[in-house]
Amino acid sequence: MENQTDVSKFFFLGITNLRSLQCFLFPLFLLLYMASVLGNGVIVAVLLAEPQLHTPMYFFLGNLSILDIFYSTVTVPKMLAGFLSGHQTISFSSCLAQLHFFHFLGSSEAMLLAVMAYNHYVAICNPLLYTLVMSPQACLLLVGVTWATGFLHALMHTVMTSRLHFCGPNHIHHFFCDIKPLLSLACSSTHLNLSLLHTVTGIIGVSPFIITLLSYLYIISFLFLKVRSRESRRKAFSTCTSHLTMIALYYGTVIFAYKHPSSGSSKKEEMIITLVYSVITPALNPLIYTLRNSEVKYATRKFITRKLFPERN
Repeated sequence: MENQTDVSKFFFLGITNLRSLQCFLFPLFLLLYMASVLGNGVIVAVLLAEPQLHTPMYFFLGNLSILDIFYSTVTVPKMLAGFLSGHQTISFSSCLAQLHFFHFLGSSEAMLLAVMAYNHYVAICNPLLYTLVMSPQACLLLVGVTWATGFLHALMHTVMTSRLHFCGPNHIHHFFCDIKPLLSLACSSTHLNLSLLHTVTGIIGVSPFIITLLSYLYIISFLFLKVRSRESRRKAFSTCTSHLTMIALYYGTVIFAYKHPSSGSSKKEEMIITLVYSVITPALNPLIYTLRNSEVKYATRKFITRKLFPERN
């Protein structure tokens, strides 16, 4: 059944329609976007250039940085263009593409955070088996499954949304094409779409969270029950701090956004929450990892020094 939509483009109502506020938000979000792209780009370059960082933990971190670059790129440039032009429009096909890549990258990130938690669990609780369990082949398989599952999950929502009939209105109460605002505009039944959103997306979000939670429960119990040295405990917790901070930022905002009622005054709150995990968090992740991780901090300083002052090497 082909889509018979009468709508060829959508208009974003966005964060605000006040021109003065848009002029203020443009440089703010531009700086956040540049921080995300440059910060995560530097991390990827450092991880590729420094052999001592060619380990499973940093392999996963590199994938997370790539995800964050693409994640913010899906929504922010379009929003910035809208701030400049004063109106934000998007074609129907581009809207579906934006929806697909946003959920592809978002669900992949949720699963990758769980993989990173499991990696910490193996490294701390089963160090003798670490090289066997986290072999290069196993790491590639975990990352491949993560990206593939995220892609298929997003494809399901994209196909189901494309089959809906949109006959107007075409004003989206958001700054990008997300599923719930789009479904509210459909003229045909969205029961199946909402069921898939609540069940499949719920599973994609909850399952990694449970894996992450169990991994850290095992880590905490192992450190307090079997590790007597306070220094060893401190080092182990220090290794996990950056990852735990990212998990708190990501899951705290995502869970609130997708479980909070989407009617009435809450739409503005949802947009602000979405901004946190799609724009602000990707910009903060490089800072979290470079400031809290001595190995990444040292390697980054070494990499930048070598690039800026090649004659010193």
